[in-house]
Amino acid sequence: MSRKLARPRDGRMIAGVCAGLARRFGLSTGLVRLLFVLSVILPGPQVLLYIALWIILPNEDHQQAYVAH
Repeated sequence: MSRKLARPRDGRMIAGVCAGLARRFGLSTGLVRLLFVLSVILPGPQVLLYIALWIILPNEDHQQAYVAH
C-alpha cells in the first residue's frame, strides 16, 4: 500500500506540510522539521515552497473520503 502525500490532521505544528512529507517518505517528523528550519538559513524559496505545498496538498481526511467513493 503506497502512502499518498497529504497533510495529516494529527501531528501538525503549523499546516502539516512537514508531517505529511515525513509520513510519505518514512522519515521522522522532527528530522523533516529540523531540515526545513535549517534550510531557511540558506538563500532560496523555501518559505514560498512551504506555502505552496500548504495550498496544494489535500488534508488527509479529504483525500481518504475521495478514495472511498
